[in-house]
Amino acid sequence: MNKLLIVGPAWVGDMVMAQCLFKLIKQRQPDTQIDVLAPAWSLPLLARMPEVKNAIVMPLGHGQLDLKTRYRLGKQLRVAHYDQAMVLPNSFKSALVLWFARIPRRTGWRGEMRWGVLNDIRYLDKKRYPLMIERFMALALDKNEKLPANYPLPELQISAASQQEALTNHHLTSPTHPVLALCPGAEFGPAKRWPEEYYAAVANAKLQEGWDVWLFGSPKDQETTNKIMQLTQNRCVNLSGKTSLAEAVDLLSLSTCVVSNDSGLMHIAAALRKPLVAVYGPTSPTFTPPLHDAAKILQLSLECQPCFQRECPLKHQRCMRDLLPQQVLTAMQQVV
Repeated sequence: MNKLLIVGPAWVGDMVMAQCLFKLIKQRQPDTQIDVLAPAWSLPLLARMPEVKNAIVMPLGHGQLDLKTRYRLGKQLRVAHYDQAMVLPNSFKSALVLWFARIPRRTGWRGEMRWGVLNDIRYLDKKRYPLMIERFMALALDKNEKLPANYPLPELQISAASQQEALTNHHLTSPTHPVLALCPGAEFGPAKRWPEEYYAAVANAKLQEGWDVWLFGSPKDQETTNKIMQLTQNRCVNLSGKTSLAEAVDLLSLSTCVVSNDSGLMHIAAALRKPLVAVYGPTSPTFTPPLHDAAKILQLSLECQPCFQRECPLKHQRCMRDLLPQQVLTAMQQVV
């Protein structure tokens, strides 16, 4: 049995997309044991990926160096006797634990000049691998090997028991009406957020048709979801900031359709195989699209797009404001 340690990404959406790599490894070598070193918040995602044997908590946050802690962790990992490691982040420090762990083969993109700490260095051709998932999956192949014709896509596994527990924890019952899940937040910054009054207009239209509407997000999104609640006469279920990540995943799995900005929850919805309308503004779906056939991407083609800025540098946010609620409602009809 081949034992493999993978250093996972630091963002929700990236961790979801990393499942493409896990699935490809299992397709090629079914007896490989995959362990993932990852932030504690990601454990609920990894628990819903059957390809992952063990999730190991990375005790340091994004951007922290702390060489002593990295050395101590690497030394602890030596007893696992991993045959190979792969590192998905591109930072120098993200590869140090693998070096400290003395794992014989350490694979990753060159990134921040990681000669020495990695001994199976790959040189990224962005034209050959335009998608993030392609860059992840290429690490499982020999250097000149082609990717498979059909990509294995993320698919989170949900149990009825965990769904029921999440419902009970939030005083909900199993849906008897269609459920629209709205995900109006975006950790990246305000430029990626479709206006809350537009989300409210979509919610009001579906409430009028007899749908239930659930609002999802982190504590940082509560101001936005509170405004949506005001604009819908408090007829939605506001779960923003109230659920754990595990509960958000399980409750999203009960939805009929999801409308989301380009965010981690968008990628989770796609991995749950939910009909999805994804609203893109300053970012581009050519790098990290929702990986699901029943996903409809809405994006304008303004001269300033994509700018990849956290705040609109032109102060008008037309890439989002010119995408109107009726366009989202029409897209919903196409995917549901």
